Amino acid sequence: MSNFKGREIYSLDKKGRVNIPAKMRKCISPEASGTFNVTRGVDKCISAYPLDEWKKIEDQLGRLNQFDKKSKYVLRVLLEWSEDVTIDAQQRITLPKDLLALAGIEGKVKIVGQMDHIEFWNPERYEEYLSSREESYDDVLETVMTM
Repeated sequence: MSNFKGREIYSLDKKGRVNIPAKMRKCISPEASGTFNVTRGVDKCISAYPLDEWKKIEDQLGRLNQFDKKSKYVLRVLLEWSEDVTIDAQQRITLPKDLLALAGIEGKVKIVGQMDHIEFWNPERYEEYLSSREESYDDVLETVMTM
């Protein structure tokens, strides 16, 4: 199981390539074969799952009722944006242009570890997300960790 954590800000090149931070590359299991599934994330970011972790998501998706309207919507949107990308010899992945546009990423990208996946954010949008929270981090942490 992957255990991505931490954050970095890296440059995105003109072809949409970005390096995977070394500390995060160490968390990629051999079963992923250096491949990520990138897709639309929550809150207008890009989510990248190592292939072995993505297979777990696909198993969950396969159990959804394809005739239920909400399930069908999730399947359509998540899979419409989904694409496999492989780490190249320079330790980069190429983020699809349509996902970059959706996330508003140009030039700089904030890379955030999320245990089983990595998120790619427009750095300003990420800060806006954090500052828009109605409850403080301490209050949310107390609520979530006591569930």
